[in-house]
Amino acid sequence: MRPTISPETITAAITQHVRAREELISAYPDLDDDTLRDTLEGLTDATDIIGAVIRSSLEDAALLDALSTRLSDMKARRDRLEERMRSKRDVARRAMTAAGIDKITHPDFTVSLRSGQATLDIIDASQVPPAYLKPQPPTLDKQGLLAALKAGCAIDGVALKDPTPQISVRTR
Repeated sequence: MRPTISPETITAAITQHVRAREELISAYPDLDDDTLRDTLEGLTDATDIIGAVIRSSLEDAALLDALSTRLSDMKARRDRLEERMRSKRDVARRAMTAAGIDKITHPDFTVSLRSGQATLDIIDASQVPPAYLKPQPPTLDKQGLLAALKAGCAIDGVALKDPTPQISVRTR
């Protein structure tokens, strides 16, 4: 595992990079972008430090993917075990009911039949009286608002935010 780069290290490297860039542009106003970039890369550690931060984020992404897969697999296993448990208990319940056995005592457990509670069976929701319907609070249609604002509509209470630069990382 790579050592973590502190925010102070990044800030110092960027400050050094910006200062060197300004000095080079001031001293050599006709300097082309490629030469400036190559010179700055040799003078400062900024690109190496940013590269290390990105490399670390790629490692985190790989771990995140692996954990997500593992969690998904474990949840599926848990669900299978839960269904298996329910199925086995259902078999025992049906067997006890059919055999007329109300209670079985073993050294490590006791199982008994008891009457269950009534459960709700919704046959046709459209026939349920309105008194049993819960009103839902309205929710914003964010996609609709965004589309309207992009189309030039003025809508009170919302505005388009200026885009922020984003980072794109491609791996080979």
